[in-house]
Amino acid sequence: MISETMCGLGKESSVIRAIFEYGRKRAAEIGAENVFDFSLGNPNVPVPEDVKKAMKELLDCGDDVWLHGYTSGNGDAETRKAIAEDLNRRFGTVFRPENLYMTCGAAASLKICITALCEPGDEFITFTPFFPEYRVFVETAGAKLVAVSTDPDTFQIDFDRLAEGVSEHTKALIVNSPNNPSGVVFREEAIRKLAAFLEEKEKEYGHPIWIIADEPYRELVYDNSLEVPYLTKYYRNTLVCYSYSKSLSMPGERIGYILVPDEAEKAGDVYAAVCGAGRALGYVCAPSFIQHVIARCTGQVSDLGVYRKNRDLLYQALTDYGYSCVYPDGAFYLFVKALEENAAAFCERAKKHELLLVPSDDFGTPGYVRIAYCVTTDQITRSLPAFRALAKEYGK
Repeated sequence: MISETMCGLGKESSVIRAIFEYGRKRAAEIGAENVFDFSLGNPNVPVPEDVKKAMKELLDCGDDVWLHGYTSGNGDAETRKAIAEDLNRRFGTVFRPENLYMTCGAAASLKICITALCEPGDEFITFTPFFPEYRVFVETAGAKLVAVSTDPDTFQIDFDRLAEGVSEHTKALIVNSPNNPSGVVFREEAIRKLAAFLEEKEKEYGHPIWIIADEPYRELVYDNSLEVPYLTKYYRNTLVCYSYSKSLSMPGERIGYILVPDEAEKAGDVYAAVCGAGRALGYVCAPSFIQHVIARCTGQVSDLGVYRKNRDLLYQALTDYGYSCVYPDGAFYLFVKALEENAAAFCERAKKHELLLVPSDDFGTPGYVRIAYCVTTDQITRSLPAFRALAKEYGK
């Protein structure tokens, strides 16, 4: 009568969303100021002023058909041209508007790319810890997700484990750097080594192996000396999935893109498959108003100073209290070792202190919790006594 798979997904709510909804209910009961909700990666810094200005000017332009009407299925030509020019300026690339396909954010981009590439029997590799929805996107496309463990001390790529995980069935690797949930950035040396490894495997298996670069956190890096490698410059068979949700603090506007570089194998056919997957999934014509905003605001980034301050405050305090955490280079998460083996049980105990943390099991790395520090600095400061009290319960 109905799809049991889809029914199951609908009934099995996201752990992150479930904790967020619990937090809203708890805030109504005892007051929001008494609940320390670190569950959801919802940007809390203001949208850049130039973006607000562009929105106002566009709304006053008088051409409602152009502003709110359909664009081309693959996106507004002016917007794609502006994005290509911005990328070329920043990364020394030679992209054209024809390399870009506008989407409703990174989640749509990922699902489209996976669907575009997927054939029966395919496997997609990702590195732990990983965004839980990768499994949903891959498995509903009819493929298998293979989770390859990273170095537990750094969350950097473990190439011995990668060699064990890759096979003739490998269609693509999903690479997320800066990483959700760890905040780790893969260094250039590792990316060069990854590219060489995949090129050898392509020759061995006789077919392309793709990198799907999931990049919603690209600009959220807090050490000015640290550069996030732009993967198309290192490996030709790379598809880039980008979202403006985090860089412009607009997650509810749902806007992003897919980039298919000319140097990719059979790039024209791959781009056509992206368009076909977008059509099959109902993702044609991303929201037109926000596309026009992006065309005028490429290169803009929200003020990241608050995130840097929050990271430093929370990381220093938690490590002082006895918690263990790999230092995050970017994004806005701490991935903290739970103080007992069962992360879910630890999170339940944290709730008694009104601390809402996300257990790590769905991220593919048991025994940790994710803490989203995209909240007010005041909330972090007020939560520190609760984190200290929780640690003391475990003898820290």
